[in-house]
Amino acid sequence: MTEASAPPAEPTPPWLRQDTAAGLVVIAVAAFALWQGAALTAGSLGAIGAGMLPRALAILFGGLGLVLLVTAMTTDGERLQRWSLRGPIMILAAVITFGLSVRPVGLAVAGPLTVIVGAAASPETRWSETLIFSVVMTTFCVLLFKFALGLAIPLAPWLVGY
Repeated sequence: MTEASAPPAEPTPPWLRQDTAAGLVVIAVAAFALWQGAALTAGSLGAIGAGMLPRALAILFGGLGLVLLVTAMTTDGERLQRWSLRGPIMILAAVITFGLSVRPVGLAVAGPLTVIVGAAASPETRWSETLIFSVVMTTFCVLLFKFALGLAIPLAPWLVGY
């Protein structure tokens, strides 16, 4: 058979599309955020409470997930492929690394360490660029959080004290 006489490819069912899965994940994250922020008072537009911004962002995020889901159901898209667990596991490891290391070793060490662990999520990482990026981002974070905002984040307790 030639390409001209080949039968057309069957469209991918909506429940097997990448956009459907992405929309469902986004909606689930928004629902989790709404559930976790339910105890916070929203207040009013005149007196905004602690729960106003998280609730508004969760609703916006859920709405975008719904748009993604509806679009996936109404248009043809790519079939859901197998995915690697390397990315999510390394990003989770980076968050945990930062949480466990920022107090004992300080932001000056925890920052680059977190970027390096997070960069391992991709097999396409260029380590020289990652090291430069980690130093630049850590410098920015130190200037922002320690000096501009004056937050009590340890900089390098092993070197200069808390």
